[in-house]
Amino acid sequence: MRNIQVREITENIKEMCIEANYALSQDMKEKLDEAIRTEKSGLGRQILNQLDENLRIAQSDRIPICQDTGMAVVFLKVGQEVHFEGGSLAEAVNEGVRQGYSEGYLRKSVVGDPLIRENTRDNTPAVIHYDITEGDRVEITVAPKGFGSENMSRVFMLKPADGIEGVKRAVLSAIEDAGPNACPPMVVGVGIGGTFEKCALMAKKALIRDVSVHSEIPYIREMEEELKDKANLTGIGPGGLGGTTTVLAVNIETYPTHIAGLPVAVNICCHVNRHVNRIL
Repeated sequence: MRNIQVREITENIKEMCIEANYALSQDMKEKLDEAIRTEKSGLGRQILNQLDENLRIAQSDRIPICQDTGMAVVFLKVGQEVHFEGGSLAEAVNEGVRQGYSEGYLRKSVVGDPLIRENTRDNTPAVIHYDITEGDRVEITVAPKGFGSENMSRVFMLKPADGIEGVKRAVLSAIEDAGPNACPPMVVGVGIGGTFEKCALMAKKALIRDVSVHSEIPYIREMEEELKDKANLTGIGPGGLGGTTTVLAVNIETYPTHIAGLPVAVNICCHVNRHVNRIL
């Protein structure tokens, strides 16, 4: 059994909230550099270079990449041999978000009630997802999610007869409907299978997967590449102003499902696709 003080969780979450909002992850930086090299539209290249300049300024001057610093989404993979001490794990996570958004001068965008809409003033509570795994380590991923792209996400409850082609049509329709509203070039997370809520969670998790890593399932890997290529033929382009780079990556996760259903979720993210990962 390994004992971990929850104050360690708070400190790491605080730092990760700031890091995710100030600097692009390495996998996303490589994808953006690739897009700048391959974009065929002159205006598209200009937009991509402006995005790249913005990212460099944000990192060097320690200011947010985007004015929408997102709602904090936190994934915790907790080894079953871990024992937390010193208080509540959920409270420790939220305290880390509270400190990170305050000390990092990040915009507070969370309202305490979805209908009354009064701002909580510290960007809490976070959305926390827990997984219990083997071992005595804790893996933390912080993924602040802006709502320009989040609002463009979709869930489709397809029929089994819709099959692979139906899934492809659903994903492409979500991308086309998103258009410029999702701050393209986009990263597209797709969850296929499970239930209504399971496919949505898989789509969210797909966004935090390294964008240079494809699915280990051969036909899913081919679908990821095909959907990316077809999305880039839509002409939406960087900033929605036209070009050949509408999507930087399509990441797909799958899970077994019921004989009567084919749930599909599409979670869209903008070109920064913020995520930071640490293992304690």
